[in-house]
Amino acid sequence: MPTLLKQGSRREVLAAGGLAALAALLAPRMAFADEKAVEAELKKLYGDKKFETGRIKLDVPQIAENGLVVPINVEIESPMTADDYVKAVHVFADGNPQPGVVSYRFTPECGKAAAATRMRLAQTQNIVCVAEMSNGKLYSTKSEVKVTIGGCGG
Repeated sequence: MPTLLKQGSRREVLAAGGLAALAALLAPRMAFADEKAVEAELKKLYGDKKFETGRIKLDVPQIAENGLVVPINVEIESPMTADDYVKAVHVFADGNPQPGVVSYRFTPECGKAAAATRMRLAQTQNIVCVAEMSNGKLYSTKSEVKVTIGGCGG
């Protein structure tokens, strides 16, 4: 009775395995941003302007058991009046393929400068949040999120 599947010789199997290994070596590797990439993005956006601390409440977990869905909540203290409001908020991650995660735009009509989302984190890294105010001031804060696999450290 003939077999439906043709069995390859040992040499063919080894050659196929060698080709797969070679393809894995030559395939482009995922490059990750780092602290310098985030600094470069900030410099591109704001030049040499100075960042102040305060006004930003960045709520991210200290430990994320699943890096695929990490919650992030950001709120900026502001009266949100026509003369004094938050124009934009930018969130960066220094361990993801791209440093920019999300940007939000606000107007005085928003009433409150707050937003929530979920992001994917590839590894343990710093989350940097920058708030642009209508008067040109910049505020920044940073928080580390440790990404674990199944809560087992990492």
